[in-house]
Amino acid sequence: MLGLYSLAWWMALPLVLARLWWRGRKEPGYRQHVAERFGFYAPCARTPVLWVHAVSVGETRAAEPLIEAMLAAYPDHTILLTHMTPTGRATGLALFGRYGARVRQSYLPYDTGTMVARFLRHFAPRLCVLMETEVWPNAVAQCVRHKVPVVLVNARLSARSLRKAHRLASLMRPAAEALSAVAAQTEADAERLRAFGAAHVQVTGSIKFDVTPPALALATGAALRSQIGARPVLLCASTREGEEALILSAWARHKFDNPADHALLLLVPRHPQRFDEVARLVAANGLSVQRRTLVGDAALAAETDVLLGDSMGEMFAYFSACDVAFIGGSLLPLGGQNLIEACAVGKPVLIGPHTFNFTLVSDEAIIAGAALRVADADNMLGQAQRLLQDAALRRQMGDAARAFAQQHRGATLRTMALLQTVLT
Repeated sequence: MLGLYSLAWWMALPLVLARLWWRGRKEPGYRQHVAERFGFYAPCARTPVLWVHAVSVGETRAAEPLIEAMLAAYPDHTILLTHMTPTGRATGLALFGRYGARVRQSYLPYDTGTMVARFLRHFAPRLCVLMETEVWPNAVAQCVRHKVPVVLVNARLSARSLRKAHRLASLMRPAAEALSAVAAQTEADAERLRAFGAAHVQVTGSIKFDVTPPALALATGAALRSQIGARPVLLCASTREGEEALILSAWARHKFDNPADHALLLLVPRHPQRFDEVARLVAANGLSVQRRTLVGDAALAAETDVLLGDSMGEMFAYFSACDVAFIGGSLLPLGGQNLIEACAVGKPVLIGPHTFNFTLVSDEAIIAGAALRVADADNMLGQAQRLLQDAALRRQMGDAARAFAQQHRGATLRTMALLQTVLT
């Protein structure tokens, strides 16, 4: 099965290259460092390497506390941080660029045995750390062949993903069984991972709770809020395709029915290649829009209905600047996104009905009084308006959110202890 999988990769490579070039029209980063995607790398200094794979933005940001801890615990090692997307790579540079050569970045090659083997021979890592769900069959098989232990950390596996994995059991089960250790976010994740063949599974919690809001980001958020003024602010964060249309339609109806309401919608799509598309969608709904990247230091125009968050690496600033935060990916059956950052900043959180990728943390946040679940875009807007008009309720939920985030810290230390057992 692994051979057939590799053959499929080789046959698909012309299409993969065409897709890279096509995506590069809007995201030039897809046309850069292409050789790395085939396992060819520039010469580099030979130091002991610990490899962390974080596919894109979310995983890279989640890896921040762990990488900080690894840098402190292994001062004579280089951290090799690999990605699959240019936005993930840019996020890694923003987070770790200050470390210079101690954190090296590259793309992980496409998952063929030949390319991954070339990658492993070049960097010779002592350890492979995969973030969350990124188990690639050939990457794991080649790590076993090259005697590189593989640890899956911050691991999560939803019931839906487990059903999909069972359909590819002949390919994915050997990869799961070959993992040296697994640090699962929850006991439910651990049980599903064990059911699929993973051994040495420990529940360590979510590393995302250990991410500390940077002081600079909070200052940026405060400055942005000053530009906005006294208007109530609803943030819709990490929205996905199809959700913005629902949100903007509901927002336009509300503005038409309530012309005296001066609340601002701060809309931040998850994928940067969609910023222009979403700006056009705002205009199509008859709403006035300003873009974060064009506002500069000026005050926001009073007639602006929507501020489009079209910048990178400012999510903590956006959370800081808002009064209420809705977490996208949850209005449609997309699985939801991480609500922990909003909680860490002490903001009331709204989530939609579809959070199957974050079931436990979403349910626990609701039980803790930190979050409310909404049925659809209209219900979300109704709950947001209730919160925006009730300062005491906002403060109560914000305090509960901050306490919830604080209560679950510590996963990084537990994960580091597991990594140290593998490395000894």
